[in-house]
Amino acid sequence: MTSLTPPAAVLPAPLHGPAFGSYAADDVSWLLQDLQGVALEAPAEEREHAIQSGEANYAESLPIEYLPSPEYEALYREALERSGRRLAVAVGVVTELALAARGNRPVFVSLARAGTPIGILMRRWALAAHGIDVPHYTMSIVRGVGLDQTALRYLAEHHDPEQVIFVDGWTGKGAIARELSAAIALFGQTDGVHFRDDLAVLADPGHCVTIHGTREDYLIPSACLNSTVSGLVSRTVYNRRLIADDEFHGAKFYADLSPNDVSRQFLDTVCGYFAEVTADVAAGVAAAAAEDRTPSWVGWKAVEQISTDYGINNVNLVKPGVGETTRVLLRRIPWKVLVRPDAVADIAHVLLLAEQRGVAIEIVPDLPYSCVGLIRPGGGSPTADTTGSAGIQ
Repeated sequence: MTSLTPPAAVLPAPLHGPAFGSYAADDVSWLLQDLQGVALEAPAEEREHAIQSGEANYAESLPIEYLPSPEYEALYREALERSGRRLAVAVGVVTELALAARGNRPVFVSLARAGTPIGILMRRWALAAHGIDVPHYTMSIVRGVGLDQTALRYLAEHHDPEQVIFVDGWTGKGAIARELSAAIALFGQTDGVHFRDDLAVLADPGHCVTIHGTREDYLIPSACLNSTVSGLVSRTVYNRRLIADDEFHGAKFYADLSPNDVSRQFLDTVCGYFAEVTADVAAGVAAAAAEDRTPSWVGWKAVEQISTDYGINNVNLVKPGVGETTRVLLRRIPWKVLVRPDAVADIAHVLLLAEQRGVAIEIVPDLPYSCVGLIRPGGGSPTADTTGSAGIQ
């Protein structure tokens, strides 16, 4: 007798290093498809015009991956040396909170690509501190599109959705936290599978999440570089010409950049502090338990005010925090950088990038972030370098 039940969809398999990415295979499973060989890179001005005009989503193409200049690489190394220990403390705190939130049986799912190195660090802390071998995946989320639905189906088939906790590097104004919640709610409606929408981040200067390692807005060195500190993997791509409904979102593996890859070095440097920060982590976890971590969304409110004050009237063109400002200077067409006076010493790489691109810097007292990057409305050229290669060659 022939069954009338349709066969279950065959889901794609994750990718692993070294075939895809420069991370070790047990560090992360990539819920992505490899788009090597597809011409997706476009100049910054071309991408900016398409994004701001509504002709294309920012994830349909890729910014050109430039190599850091020697001067900029030196700034990265100095930043890592200066903040490595502080990063290790934040990694420990956010991991302990994430473990507690999932009864010590979590599945870490990083949001590519900024979340990927943080998810690996959290996995390594759980293993080093508790002997807990946490499964770790990374998947795509795209503003305006949501989470990769095929990746969610893979996770639901292989793990208890209740144990999944999503991981990112930092919050800006909280757009991704909102996108995550909306995407998970939609998946519950369409597939009947319910993931939890609490997001764990290393730094939460926007006060958008409850699970965080810190709310200070300081430089996470992995934000300084692009693929060369992120496993040689590009931003994620969602382009309907290339990606079918039953396929993972895409990304490119830039194997040709391997001579400049510092991805594992970044991880090893931070992990090298784990043994000496256990007391600081314990204190941080105790402090977190005693404080009200309810999101206040102060970052979103600040961004709305800045958008109005500068006549932008589009919150998507206001990128708050050190990580987001760095992205603006590396990938977009920057207009201005707002800097809080007491933060100048900690954001040398931002000041260098702004100088090299001819971008105006404004000192703004009482800014709730260390710095804020403003994207040029309309996507026109900055006053100087228009190649998108500031600080890079």
